[in-house]
Parts: sequence; structure tokens; C-alpha cells
Amino acid sequence: MREAPVHRAVHVRREFLRAVASASGCALAACATSGTTRGDRADTTSEHGEAEVTPGEDLMQEHGVLERILLVYDEAARRIDSKEQLDPGVIARAARIIRRFVEDYHEKHEEQFVFPRLKKARREVELVAILLSQHHRGRELTDEILRAGGATPELALLLRSFSRMYRPHAAREDTVLFPAFRRIVGRAGYRELGEQFEEKEHALFGEHGFENTVAEVAELEAALGIGDLAKFTPA
Repeated sequence: MREAPVHRAVHVRREFLRAVASASGCALAACATSGTTRGDRADTTSEHGEAEVTPGEDLMQEHGVLERILLVYDEAARRIDSKEQLDPGVIARAARIIRRFVEDYHEKHEEQFVFPRLKKARREVELVAILLSQHHRGRELTDEILRAGGATPELALLLRSFSRMYRPHAAREDTVLFPAFRRIVGRAGYRELGEQFEEKEHALFGEHGFENTVAEVAELEAALGIGDLAKFTPA
């Protein structure tokens, strides 16, 4: 199996992981011989000695993009309720990111690579069915959000409905679905899947696709005055 190519854009995304690998190399090496699930991450080191992002980590980082857009939706719904100024274009941009990056990319990965393998292994079958149903409903909600005209109470309801579904959806995937998938796919299959994820991301979005998407979300946060993380700290 060939090694995954090291792209300049991926360096930015993986900077933290490289630092952890450097500081904890011995610990990772010890875990690799323990047979534990976490120890399998020792296999995700490139020929250049840097830690590579696994498929599960990729999907969870993409959930971070989703969560930040949900914060945009929350703030927009709050402004509508309190009759504060809101540019509907901000919500349209956010919904287009959901469509492009979450629904047409992230969820397609889950539907193509993750859900079928779990169903074949008869693992978390009921959960997979619910998640797939929520993917379909989420796309319907995004259509409705994109069709909504102006900052109306109906739009606020749509935004809240989307957020209410996707927060537990993503949390259940992170804590139940992805660990179950990691256990059944095996080390070699997991690494090969990581390469496929990376190649598809670059094919769809270019080398800086993830970073550009995060930057676009940050612009929306700034437009709504929620870009300063410190503001979320309770007094």
C-alpha cells in the first residue's frame, strides 16, 4: 500500500497532531503493542515521522465545522426572536456550507464508507438507520432554510429544528458510531480509508479545502458578533 501524500494544506490541519506525536512518541509506541483500540493510532504515522489524521478524526473535525455553523444558526434564531437586525444573506451562506461541506461531502462519506460496513457487520444497525433518516431530514430542512424569505419566525423555527437534531446526532456518532466502526474495519483498512478520504477532499475542495471552509465559517461568526471565543466564558 502506498503512503498517503503529504500535502501542504494538510500540514496546517495536522499541526497539533504532529506536536502530540513528538511529545508522546514513546507512549504511542508502548500502546501499539498493547492491542488496545487507542494503540492502533501508532499505525497512522507517515514515512516522514508525522502523525496522520485517521478517518474518525477527520469526521470528528468536520463535526467541529458543523457545530460552529449551529452556533451561527442559534444566534440568528435569537436575533429573529428579539427582533434584532439580521442579514438573511449570512444564513443563506451558512446553509450553503452545510449543503456543500456537511451534506454533500461529510455525510456522503458516512453513507458510502461507514454505514454499510456497520450494517454488514450487524453492529449499531438501529443507530445507523436513525442517523440515515436524519441525514435525509437534514437535507429537507436545508432546502427549506434556503427557500425561506427574510428573517421570519418560520426561519427561526427551521434553524432551531436543524440544531436540535444535529447536536445529538453528531454526539452519538462521535461517541458510539465511530468507535464501533474503528473496531470492525481493522488497521490496514482504516489506514487505506484515510487515504481515500484525503484524496476525495482534495479532489472536491482543493488542497486548502478544510482550512478555507473553516475561514468562511469564521467570517459568518464575525458578521454576527460571535467570533470571539472569550465572550462565551460565563462571568
